[in-house]
Amino acid sequence: MSVETPDSANTADPDDELREWIVAEAERRGNAVISVAADERGAGYAFTVCAWAMHGIPEAVVIGLPAELAPVLLDAYVDRAATGEEFRCGELYRDFFDGVPVTFERVNAGHYPEFFGSAFVVYPEGDFPALQIIVPTPDGHWPWAEAAPEGFASWQPVLTESGRPESWTPGVDGP
Repeated sequence: MSVETPDSANTADPDDELREWIVAEAERRGNAVISVAADERGAGYAFTVCAWAMHGIPEAVVIGLPAELAPVLLDAYVDRAATGEEFRCGELYRDFFDGVPVTFERVNAGHYPEFFGSAFVVYPEGDFPALQIIVPTPDGHWPWAEAAPEGFASWQPVLTESGRPESWTPGVDGP
């Protein structure tokens, strides 16, 4: 039994408000994009919510892109995947940004709470697939490459169990 006090009757549950906003965005745009600013612990990132619920495609996250570019990339991914385009982990896709390829990797569920936290208001059990869209430096270095700038791997971590690509072998059957 729940007892409602005058104060509790006027207090909205923040999770309910967030869920309503996410669903409204998804109904209006086809998905919601949540952006999280950089802080002392790491780079900013953005992720989709409702791509799985509405289109049956994996949710996606991108880490370390400028705040104005991340939602554009995520929306383009959802638009393309929702119309049937398949994105394979370890393959290069050169048509998201002029001259800068991207690749995909499966996100290990152990990273969901940190990088998809708000998605749990839609998927309380965390039962959704997720992909990370990985973007190299402007001069083409991937986070796992020895030639990558110092700190790039921590600025754009690979969200697998090992912290390195696991769906392909870098330099062999992937970038």
